[in-house]
Amino acid sequence: MGTEQRIFEAARQAFIEKGLEGAKMQEIADRAGINKALLHYYFRTKEKLFEAVTKQVIGRVFPVLRNMLESDLPLEEKLDNLIDLYVDTVSRNTFVPLFVITEMNKRPDNFLANIVPGPLPKPQKLMQQLELATAEGRIRPIEPAHLISNVLAMCVFPFLAKPMLCAVMGMDHQQWLHYVNGRKAEVKRFVHDALRP
Repeated sequence: MGTEQRIFEAARQAFIEKGLEGAKMQEIADRAGINKALLHYYFRTKEKLFEAVTKQVIGRVFPVLRNMLESDLPLEEKLDNLIDLYVDTVSRNTFVPLFVITEMNKRPDNFLANIVPGPLPKPQKLMQQLELATAEGRIRPIEPAHLISNVLAMCVFPFLAKPMLCAVMGMDHQQWLHYVNGRKAEVKRFVHDALRP
């Protein structure tokens, strides 16, 4: 593994464990097995490193998301795969949702131009599948924007609200992991039940 990739992995782990504010450049350098001066040579600030690591994660996910949305997979399988993709990605990169929400609200043009790789995923195929399934009576009528919003919210919100959820539900770390492990199945069940005619 090259130096830059070691930095990315060390930073990713630090951001998962401590977030942007809690992670320290010295700690990231130590985890990567380099000195702090070399870390600053590659990335001048922690914010630049955070953006670069997040961009790498998004760069890996967006092509998969694009291919999935535009594929000929059956509707039910496509929805299940989308849920798997979102929950798996956020589980491994818990710092990403807050970054995306912050950047999209603070600097939407910068986010779309510099963070998202290539064209945005096109939902037209999914929309056609929803229309057909509705016309055939397999699902109840639903606007695609509502369905996508619901799936995203159910997959991402628990990670954004982890401190609140743990406090309200009285979950310790092990209970949180158990909850996250069951999240994909629960979201799939909820979505399929909600779409029944």
